[in-house]
Formats: sequence, C-alpha cells, structure tokens
Amino acid sequence: MADAPPIGAIADITRHHAAVRPEAPAMIFEGRTTSYGLLDRRASRIANALIADGVRPQARVAQLDKNSDLFFELFFGTTKANAVLVSVNWRLAPPEIAYIVNDAEAEILFVGEEFFPAVEKIRDQLKTVRKIVVLNGRHPHWQDFAAWCDAQPDTDPMLPVAEGIIAMDAAHADWPAFADWRDAGADSDPRVACTAQDDVIQLYTSGTTGHPKGAQITNHNFLNMLPIWTPTWEMAPGRRNLVCMPAFHIGGAGWGLVGIYSGAVNYVFREFVPAQILKSIEQDRLEVLLLVPAMVLFLLQAPQIRETDLSSIRLIVYGAAPMPVEVLRQALGVFPCGFQQVYGLTETTGAITLLPPSDHDPNDPHKLLSCGYLQRGVEVRILDGDGKDVAKPGDVGEIAVRSSQVMKGYWKLDEATRKSIRGEWFHTGDAGYMDDKGYLFIHDRVKDMIVSGGENIYPAEIENALFEHPAVADVAVIGVPDERWGESVKAFVVRKKDANLSEGELITFARERIAGYKVPRSVDFIDALPRNPTGKILKRELRKPFWEGRERQVN
Repeated sequence: MADAPPIGAIADITRHHAAVRPEAPAMIFEGRTTSYGLLDRRASRIANALIADGVRPQARVAQLDKNSDLFFELFFGTTKANAVLVSVNWRLAPPEIAYIVNDAEAEILFVGEEFFPAVEKIRDQLKTVRKIVVLNGRHPHWQDFAAWCDAQPDTDPMLPVAEGIIAMDAAHADWPAFADWRDAGADSDPRVACTAQDDVIQLYTSGTTGHPKGAQITNHNFLNMLPIWTPTWEMAPGRRNLVCMPAFHIGGAGWGLVGIYSGAVNYVFREFVPAQILKSIEQDRLEVLLLVPAMVLFLLQAPQIRETDLSSIRLIVYGAAPMPVEVLRQALGVFPCGFQQVYGLTETTGAITLLPPSDHDPNDPHKLLSCGYLQRGVEVRILDGDGKDVAKPGDVGEIAVRSSQVMKGYWKLDEATRKSIRGEWFHTGDAGYMDDKGYLFIHDRVKDMIVSGGENIYPAEIENALFEHPAVADVAVIGVPDERWGESVKAFVVRKKDANLSEGELITFARERIAGYKVPRSVDFIDALPRNPTGKILKRELRKPFWEGRERQVN
C-alpha cells in the first residue's frame, strides 16, 4: 500500500492516521461516524482509564458483545496501555463464557446490554474480574432504580433517594457505563512501552480436549501480516470496507484492523443480516467484502439481491470454510467483481494462502477447489504420519506452516503449544496436498473438528456436555454435509440400559450447556459405537455413509 503507516506497534496505527487524516471517517456504525482523529483520542482515554483501574502491561481485559465501533475503540485503547483484549464468543452459553474469562484471568469485563442476563448468571464465578463496564446504555438495575425514585412520594424525597443510591452503589458499583468510564480518562497519549513480542489480542479456539485455548497474537504477528496482505485485498485510504464477521474471530477483528491500518472507511455491522448488507452495498457503495461461504449463499438467496445495485463492489474475499463449487459459480454470475479465496487459522493470524480472481474460472472446477498458493513470507510442508515430507506433489498429509504470522502460543498451555508448534512449524490439523504448480488443496482434517457456517466446532466439547445426561451411556459426535452451513452436527448415542431418552429431550438438554451452533441438529440412537481394538471410536465409519462419493471429506 502506497500510504502504509510507519508503525512499530499496533498502537501506532491510530496515531499515524490521526496525524495524516484526522477528519477522515474511520468507522461508520448504525449511522454513527468516528473519525480517525476521534478514534485515536478515544483510544488514549481508554488506555488512561485502564491504567487508572490498575491494569498493568500484558494484563487481560475481556469484551462480550456483538460487533460495534466500540470494539475497535477498545482494541486500540488496550494496545495503547499495552494490555491484551480477549474477545469472547457471544454465542457461547454462560458456563462457556465463564471458562474463557477465568482462563484469561481477565481483570475488567466489557459487556453489551444484550448479554447482561448471561453475565448475571456467572458473576459470582468470575474469579479475577474486578469491574464490569457496560458497553451500551446502563445496567438495567439503574433503570429500575430511576423508576423506583419516580414512584416515591414527594414528601421528604432525599431520604429514599439517598438510601436507594447507597443500595445501588453496593450492588452495582462495578457496572459503570462505558462512555462515562472512557471519557473520565485523559486525551493525552500514555505512550506505554511495548515490544514486538507483546500480545495484543487473545482469541479462543475450540479444543480437542473439550476446552477452548487462547491463541496469543502479538504485535509481531500483525506487523508482518498487514503490509503483505493489505494491497492484495485492494485496501487503500477512503476505500469503503464491510466489517460484518464477528469480532471474536480473526476474520472480524483482523479484517477490521486491516481496514483501519489502510485508512479505509469501515462500515461495521452488529451482525450479518443479508437485507441490511445488500442495502448498504447499494446505498454506501461498499467496495471490499470479507464473507464466509454461508454468507455468500445467504446473499444469493435473499430476494432483495435481484434489485440491488452491486456495481460498487471491487472484491469479495471468502474463507473460513470451503466454498461449494456450485455456490461459487452462482456468485461469479451475480456479483460483478473479483473473488479471492483465502485459507488460514486463528493461530496463523488469518490468511496464509490466496486463490486470486484470475484463478476463479467457472469452467475449471478442480482449480476452484484449491485455496490457492502461498503468500509471501509463508512456508508450508505436507507431512506424512511419521512427520516427514510426503513423497511427491499430490500426496495427502498434514499441513504444517512456518511464518512470522504464527501465534506466540496458547495461553498458559505449554504442552499444547509444544504439540502444535514443533521446530518453528505450526501443525494445523488440516490434511491436504500441494499440486505440482504450488496450489494447496484442503482434503480432510487430522483434528477431530467440524466447521459449520465458518465456526470451528470440536466434538469433544459436545460429547462432554451430552455425557452429563444420566441416560447417556456412550456418545460420538461427527459433522455431516449441510447445503446451508457446510456441515452440521450429528450425534450417535447409546442409551443406558432401560433408560428412556428422546432426540428432542437430549437436544434441549444440550442447549442449556453449550452454544446453540454446537447443539446437534440430529441424534441417532444405536446399540454400540464402532471401536478399534484399543477402544478408540471409529468416527470414519460413522462419517462414511454421509460423505461417500464426495471429492473431499470436508464441506
């Protein structure tokens, strides 16, 4: 990018733009515009407020809310304090939220109004949280208090008001409104020292052990990724960029960061609603979009697309899951722009390969199955079962990556980090092959994982939840093809002897314990699970009837 910010840390991004284009719009959210100058000042206020609250360098603070411009204010504010933002998946159930906040040892929790009930349920379980800050509005107890005050008699009004304030202060002194808390901080930049290896954000990925792991993404990771990828995505100052992926994903937080790094105008959407996105494309003349395949499908299926002017779009980038070839063909015929596929993981700070628009030939279905070639600075090996390079191009093995984009490690999980990063090579858990022209193809997964609507789901989490039901003797969870979501969750369950348990009962039971997108869509009751002589469940046998005849074993 011609105007690439001269930065040594992520905190320098807003400093640069505040000096170069202070009045230019950085973000537009629900009609509210934040200039680059204001974004930088607010980041300083947040940093000073964090420091005043005793947040030390590299301490964690957590955020639980859907997308908004406040997420990026908070992100840059934490970087100016050299603290670390933990973006919590708002789709999780309360016990899962508590696990992540506790695991991260978060000291302050920023929560959106929609998630007050979830936090109320787990407040007493949050071991390290000293303060909860309300991101939009005020805690409902303050609204209840205001209504209570209005209901008091006019005689001697000060006594009940004073008593009410004392009671409210005792119950919810740690729930201030974000704007009040932020704006109590000074505009002066604290200029807290940091290093390239300091963490800036911690994103949680589902784990094969049943608990998610916190991937530590550093200044170094982002600073090596941003200058390489920004031109590839046609980002530039003033470019109108759609930010609709959830910010608890690298695809949301990272994509928004790319847009702000480049000086773009970033249209932030609270969540993906096809009709709203299509309206904005036409009305705001959006130019660059990052979507998962399911989102592309939903836009194609939206009735409004037939009347929407799509001519402003320059590029649609898609990733997080393979795009069905037929959906891609439809999209190429509807959207008058280039398409670019990317492949990457949270642990690689996002994309490491790209299939550019020039390779999107609807008459070459095999090429469309590829996730492209390696980006500059990325090395890939395809490893056999012994950890050695496969014999020749086209042989399938585990994909291992060496790049400056690979995370520092998993937060406080040294053994998991050592297993994943071996001799500078990150083992992705994805199985694939490289053809003789250098194109990478994803074939299957080494890890026991399901990808549904771009969400990574590990069966171990679901199996642990289902095992809690007293009627369940044994359980195995797999992913099966789903035309809408790519894959959907299916459970095979062995009931305990003489136990009565229906599919609906078990699904309801699961919904109370895990996020809705992890809950099985269907349950098959069987007499016994297939196992090998050592007792390991043979999930490939369970998967086979559903995936038979398909070119690849992921969807």
